[in-house]
Amino acid sequence: MGEVGTEPDVAAVFSEAAATFTELDEVLWDPISRATVLRAAPRFDERVLDACAGAGASALPTAELVGPGGLVDAVDRSDAMLAALRERAGEHVPWLRVHVADASTWPYTGYDLVQCVLGVFFFDEVETGVEHLVQCARPGGRVAVTVWADGAFEPLPEVLAAVLPDDDARVPTLDEDDRPAMPGAGTAGGLAHWLVERGLVDVRAEAVPRHLDLTPDVSWALVVGTGMRAMLGDLDEVAIEDVRDHYLAAIEERGVASVDITTLIGIGRRPEAPADGEVVEG
Repeated sequence: MGEVGTEPDVAAVFSEAAATFTELDEVLWDPISRATVLRAAPRFDERVLDACAGAGASALPTAELVGPGGLVDAVDRSDAMLAALRERAGEHVPWLRVHVADASTWPYTGYDLVQCVLGVFFFDEVETGVEHLVQCARPGGRVAVTVWADGAFEPLPEVLAAVLPDDDARVPTLDEDDRPAMPGAGTAGGLAHWLVERGLVDVRAEAVPRHLDLTPDVSWALVVGTGMRAMLGDLDEVAIEDVRDHYLAAIEERGVASVDITTLIGIGRRPEAPADGEVVEG
């Protein structure tokens, strides 16, 4: 969220956020990922690309569902996030393969299912990145994309922006487009239309409503454990602690007791057509 002349280094942001990111598993990432996996319906022996896999909230249950005759390639740009995935997976699912790479340029194709939970907006070029994911699926294969709905996290980004130091070159600016929801894809209908434009057919999309009750710990974890961390820019620890105090005080003053964390899940198929390019490595 926000920039200072250039796009933030997404991998660096999430490497820094990795420890706090996993603290949100139970209340945020796991239920959202389970909802996606339920709808994407990985099947026994299928080959799956889990793009922007993070700490494995969707990759791990998917690996359990495809079983040892299947394959899950979990791809993320953050080695720190994938280290958490490796630790959680242990030695029990050798068919879950972990790769430090940019999913928007992943070179292999032929997957039965490609899924990306809350990751596409971190691609350098969102539209072309998702179009690439579509091409990673086999003809007739499924593609599932989960994004934030309009209004997600409000008013937390605005509250945080208001307590950041003024005129500090270390702090990124918050642009209108730097919101959790993607412009034009913040409703189920908008996401479905957007995915059709990316090349999918038989698209269906739905909203999965959810609210998250806030405590001081959760409120701050949503800053340092999500993409909002980028708003802190290059502030040092002392400055960040000052921001934290003012941020939590502002939340209490405004009486913000919960936030909307509604997501949108869109699923479609790659059209039946001859596949080009490389295939999944066995």
